[in-house]
Amino acid sequence: MNLTKYLPLTETTLYIMLALTQPAHGYYIMQKAEELSGGRVRIAAGTMYGALENLLSQKLIENVPSTDARRKLYRISETGKEVLRLEIERLRHIITVAGTIGF
Repeated sequence: MNLTKYLPLTETTLYIMLALTQPAHGYYIMQKAEELSGGRVRIAAGTMYGALENLLSQKLIENVPSTDARRKLYRISETGKEVLRLEIERLRHIITVAGTIGF
């Protein structure tokens, strides 16, 4: 499967996927994304749940069984991990190139 079709990830999607390296519910994901981004990314509830549905349909994340019927749990899928790895590799390359020209 050609996973590069998912790249580049939006900044919001990147932080959601990073937050989902452990199972989490929507509110936690919103908090974790803000924390990981140093406050740069703040995700509204509507945006969050739209993004989660999109990531589920792309099979980049998956539902996790939960003991609390009121909260859906999600985690990054194996495909999602590979896409995240490719995105991090892409960003590292950009940083390396920028460094070679003095930035």
